[in-house]
Amino acid sequence: MKRLVLPRLYVILDAALLTAPETGRAQELVAAGVRLFQYRNKGASARELFESSRKLVSLLSSQGARFVVNDRPDVAALVGADGVHVGQDDLGVEEARRVVGLEKLVGVSTHNLEQFQHAAASSADYIAVGPIFATGTKANPDPVVGTEFVRKVRPLTDKPIVAIGGVTLQSAPEIIEAGADCVAVISGILGAPEPAMRARQYIDLLGAANHTASG
Repeated sequence: MKRLVLPRLYVILDAALLTAPETGRAQELVAAGVRLFQYRNKGASARELFESSRKLVSLLSSQGARFVVNDRPDVAALVGADGVHVGQDDLGVEEARRVVGLEKLVGVSTHNLEQFQHAAASSADYIAVGPIFATGTKANPDPVVGTEFVRKVRPLTDKPIVAIGGVTLQSAPEIIEAGADCVAVISGILGAPEPAMRARQYIDLLGAANHTASG
C-alpha cells in the first residue's frame, strides 16, 4: 500500500482564535500555499459546524487543498470533507472510519506511548503527537512530550506523524528533523499579524528541513 504523504504544514482553523471569518482566512492561507486544513469549533452547534464545514469544503477542494473536520465524523461525511480528526475522548478510530468510509482520512491525537502504540495498530491514516511544547490553545492540556518523544515513536510506525502543540517558526525545523512528517500550527499562524505571510514562512522553513525518518 502506498504510504500517505502529508504536506509539512497542517493549519488548524480554531474558531476560538480566528479574527476573521473562517472562509476568508482559509482563502488567504490556501493562496499562501497551505494544502492541509482542519476546522475545530468546540462551541458550535451541529448545524453551525455543518454550515461552516460545508463552505470550507467548497472553497478548499476547488483549490487542491485537503480539509479535515475535528471531532465529528458525521459532519465530515455529510459535507464531503477529506476526513476527520479524533481525540482520545471522541469516537475511536475504527468507529470514525465506519462513518466516513475507507477512502477518507482518519487522524488521531495521542499524548503518550500507550496511546501511540494503539493508534499505530489501528486503521488511522496519520497519528498526531503532542503537545510537543507548552500550548495555550487548550483549556486542560496534556503534559508536554517534547521532540524526544517524536524520536522515540518514529521507529514504531510507517504512518505519518503530525507534531502539535506550541510549534513556532524557530522550533518547526527541529521537529521535522526529529522524525515528524508534518507540524500542526494554530496560534503560531492565526495569532500572527499577517497569517498568510507567516504561513509562507513556515512552508519555506519546513521545505528546507531534513527529515531523519527511515522508510
